[in-house]
Amino acid sequence: MTRVARGAFIVWVALRYGLDELVLNSFERPWLQAAARIISMGRRLDAPRGQRLREALERLGPIFVKFGQVLSTRRDLLPPDIADELALLQDQVPPFDSAVAVATIERAFRRPVAQIFEQFDTKPVASASIAQVHFATLRSPKGEVREVAVKVLRPGMRAVIEKDLGLMRLMAGWVERLSADGKRLKPREVVAEFDKYLHDELDLVREAANAAQLRRNMESLQLVMIPEMFWDLCHEEVIVMERMKGVPIAQLDRLRAAGVDIPKLARDGVTIFFTQVFRDGFFHGDMHPGNIQVSVAPETFGRYISLDFGIVGTLTESDKEYLAQNFAAFFRRDYKRVAELHLESGWVPPNTRVDELEGAIRTVCEPYFDRPLKELSLGMVLMRLFQTSRRFHVEIQPQLVLLQKTLLNIEGLGRQIDPDLDLWHTAKPFLEKWMADQVGPRKLFEQLRAESPRYAKLLPALPRLLHDALAQRPQDHRQELLELLAAQKRTNRLLQAIIWAGMGFVLGLLVMQALVRVRLF
Repeated sequence: MTRVARGAFIVWVALRYGLDELVLNSFERPWLQAAARIISMGRRLDAPRGQRLREALERLGPIFVKFGQVLSTRRDLLPPDIADELALLQDQVPPFDSAVAVATIERAFRRPVAQIFEQFDTKPVASASIAQVHFATLRSPKGEVREVAVKVLRPGMRAVIEKDLGLMRLMAGWVERLSADGKRLKPREVVAEFDKYLHDELDLVREAANAAQLRRNMESLQLVMIPEMFWDLCHEEVIVMERMKGVPIAQLDRLRAAGVDIPKLARDGVTIFFTQVFRDGFFHGDMHPGNIQVSVAPETFGRYISLDFGIVGTLTESDKEYLAQNFAAFFRRDYKRVAELHLESGWVPPNTRVDELEGAIRTVCEPYFDRPLKELSLGMVLMRLFQTSRRFHVEIQPQLVLLQKTLLNIEGLGRQIDPDLDLWHTAKPFLEKWMADQVGPRKLFEQLRAESPRYAKLLPALPRLLHDALAQRPQDHRQELLELLAAQKRTNRLLQAIIWAGMGFVLGLLVMQALVRVRLF
């Protein structure tokens, strides 16, 4: 399909599902409203606008479905009804031909599939918008047969994505120019954000590297299992990993029947999330139920199994510290400190009144404390916070958007596993310990140990470096030093004059007092 034909199809779908009604009311050009309504005459718009948008994205194909998923995380930009509906998008796509998958594998590794695997199942076990997965068995160099999962990128994805992204950028520009709300909605920024996530997912080696990093980070926690990657069989279009066997997290009846402690499972999920975010600053960014299983094998019973690492989030040390302080202040209900942190970070204009922002945050958060998770909606809290943020012109930070999406996924998982879980009280001890570690002697010792190799090289050379710096001091610095010494001499002479004058004045007073006494006697 050519770009013109694809563009015409997108316009037709948009009109067919009444998507023009989402922006017509904000168009400043009446002739555009009239033209759109004439072209779309005869359609029925009985369904809610959010549902129509979701169905249109599904009709347009996997790339637009993925875009809707990313867009659903931007609750700072969308009305609640649309954001809630987009969150229902399921990334389930019919599988592509297995013969194409086999050809992709053979092209990537330059040998027949029969020479790579002991056995290869041509029927895929999972299919998504970016790739699909096949099971296989692999013989290791030591002769051991391993069960593996083979993830294969959909053919022709890059060309399709580039065409659709080009059209999305074009439409974003139209919305920004023609709609009164265009600047607030930031359509170009949203498309650019989607572009980054999508291109990251297209490189399967990047996904394998993400999995390896998470596996190392989580190994000591003993709460979650992440598949091992077979690096000799990792390519941009194909990756081979350890096959994981578990029960999907959504099948709670099977987990209960197997004897899994469900409340502990819910608490472990919170621990995993906060460990990845605040300890490591590297977290799984796509934690929906389809990517989470639970092991029922005796040696790893009750542990989480994490899958699909195409999207991960990263946070800097300053991001982690800022977030931890915000969470800790929230848990203490110290809303003034939360408002001060927003000012200190530059998220709000410097002329914002702390007491007004404090009152707004208190109004949003206070009703939700001391409630079980079944009565607490983080989505509602975030939505109201975003409404407050618009009032105070808060700048939403792009690096935290994925974290917001992941937090909503955690809420959904927690609500599904254990509705009585109190997220606030479960997370509070973890954050308090993390904050104590950041400012305590342990953190100082770790920083000194990390910098010790650098200090070991620098200290022996320090006297020579200091001598060279003094010897090679520029002439203008010497001149400044001479002028400083001259000024000091002038100051000394002035002080001496003041002292002598003061002494003379005191001496004069003593003489006068003596003369007065002589006259009196």
